[in-house]
Amino acid sequence: MILDTDALSAFVDGAPAVGAILSAQNRVAIPVIVLGEFRYGIMASRHRKTYDEWLKIHLRDFDILAISTETTLPYASLRATLKRLGRPIPANDAWIAALAMQYGLPILSRDEHFDALPDVRRVGW
Repeated sequence: MILDTDALSAFVDGAPAVGAILSAQNRVAIPVIVLGEFRYGIMASRHRKTYDEWLKIHLRDFDILAISTETTLPYASLRATLKRLGRPIPANDAWIAALAMQYGLPILSRDEHFDALPDVRRVGW
């Protein structure tokens, strides 16, 4: 399972529903894009030290997915499909979806625009 930024934030903040979903997974991955979005978000947080400490301790428990030349294939296909359908999504989410397609993993997210993608399965909580 791939975590979207909202799922990572909810997990770090102790959301029981997210913890229950993740505990049932064999593999939990964080796209490097999500890690960047999360770190950007915590830069202005009054709890920045707590979040930084959490990352230092727990980040090694996740697979980190980087964008590669392989990722560009599902990304291009996805963007072409979305353009044809007239349903754009944020650029970072297109990369996250491309990683989900590349690795055949569902995305844990509350962002319903992932539901419009034919080769991506979103899990909500």
